[in-house]
Amino acid sequence: MKSYTQLNRRQLALGAASFLLIAGRTKAEDARVPRSHGKRTMKIVSYTSNEAPGTIIISNSKRTLHRVLGGGKAERYSISVGRDGFIWTGTTYVGGKKEWPGWRPPSDMRRRSPSLPEYVPPGPYNPLGARALYLYRGGRDTLYRIHGTNSADTIGGYETSGCFRLTNTDILDLYKKVRSGTKVIVR
Repeated sequence: MKSYTQLNRRQLALGAASFLLIAGRTKAEDARVPRSHGKRTMKIVSYTSNEAPGTIIISNSKRTLHRVLGGGKAERYSISVGRDGFIWTGTTYVGGKKEWPGWRPPSDMRRRSPSLPEYVPPGPYNPLGARALYLYRGGRDTLYRIHGTNSADTIGGYETSGCFRLTNTDILDLYKKVRSGTKVIVR
């Protein structure tokens, strides 16, 4: 059993280390940390679909994600989609979900951009943002995601390498409504 003095020394050392880490950051680094999760774009809209409630339908051309509610209604979110050469279509499903995911750039992406790190830990510099829904097809990870972003100003464009990007505010909302196994149709 540790003595009271040993515990206090440990706490003091951890506190000092934390202070030095915080004090060592520059104002420029602090300025880059997102202060907002971005705006909420979700709206309930009229939407005719034969798909079951809960199904996600993504439109590359309109840069929208609809979550079917049934009764002629859906939740519509503004998103960013793949830039030229990275747009894809098809039917997948949510094979996994992750809160504050880490990110490992796929090998093809690292070949195109050798300066990319092998791994980006969760946090304010992670391109997957606050939450990620992992898209699968035939039991295999497609390596595509529906995810948040720490750069909310990029929403609405052709910005990604094939993933579907929402504001962190929107992905936090969508994430809690979507279950693993949810059908995702990309058009």
